[in-house]
Amino acid sequence: MGDTKVVDTDTEIMRLLQPYRERIDTLDDQIVDLLARRFAVIREVAELKAARGIPSVLPARVTEVLDRNAAAAEAKGLDPDVVRQVFTYLIKHAHDIEDRAKHAAADG
Repeated sequence: MGDTKVVDTDTEIMRLLQPYRERIDTLDDQIVDLLARRFAVIREVAELKAARGIPSVLPARVTEVLDRNAAAAEAKGLDPDVVRQVFTYLIKHAHDIEDRAKHAAADG
């Protein structure tokens, strides 16, 4: 088997994986920060749409966001379908926020 060494204890496995887990945790923290920033902007858009009677779902924009991010993912060697799924969820959540803002504006 050459240079391959079998890792046979949980402690050794944890030790080997720790630096990678720390890097992943740091990246996860950055993703959460970016999501918080993204949804702060979404809340601003939701207020604008509610005030102006703009529909929450603008199909052309949804397509644009999905296509742009899928293409960017593919260019970086990522699975565009996975990225499309992630952004589909983010967009759905954004629409939910916008719908709640519209209901709040109508009630208030």
